[in-house]
Parts: sequence; C-alpha cells; structure tokens
Amino acid sequence: MTKKIAVSLPDDVAERLAKEPNVSAFVARAVRRQMAGEQTRVLLARAGVTITDEDVARAHAEMQQLTASITPELRERASRLQSEVLAARAKARR
Repeated sequence: MTKKIAVSLPDDVAERLAKEPNVSAFVARAVRRQMAGEQTRVLLARAGVTITDEDVARAHAEMQQLTASITPELRERASRLQSEVLAARAKARR
C-alpha cells in the first residue's frame, strides 16, 4: 500500500530530487536508510553501546580525512592488488 503526501523542502533538496526519474522511490530508499540507522542505534543501546550524533560526525570527519589522503599512487597500487587477487581466485576455481 502507498500513501501520497506533500512535503516542503529546502531549494537545494528540491533541486536534487528534480533530477530523479522516480522521486518516490528515491525518497523511500533514503527514509528506509534513516530508519535502519535508527534501529541500529536502538539495538546497540540495548547492548549497552551508545552512539551519539557527535560520534557520527567525528567518524564522518575521520572518513573524509582518510579519503583525502588517498593519492593516485595508492589508487593504482590498490587496483593492481585487486587484479592480482581476482586472478588468483580465478586460478583457484579451475
């Protein structure tokens, strides 16, 4: 079952949604991801682990810093290693 609703959004969000061929599906996926995150926090809290918004912000900042440190040389090395692993797996299957 589906339900039609109207929402008011900031201009930048509305502009992004305008690029989607199926806005309803896009929004549904985004909301489901949010719901999954909320459920994960609930389950972790029941297990005695609390994750705050500050923890999440800190993790995002660290991820951005790590991503920025990836050089073209590291990307090339990773690509070569991935190729080697895939070749070894293919060989092992024979």
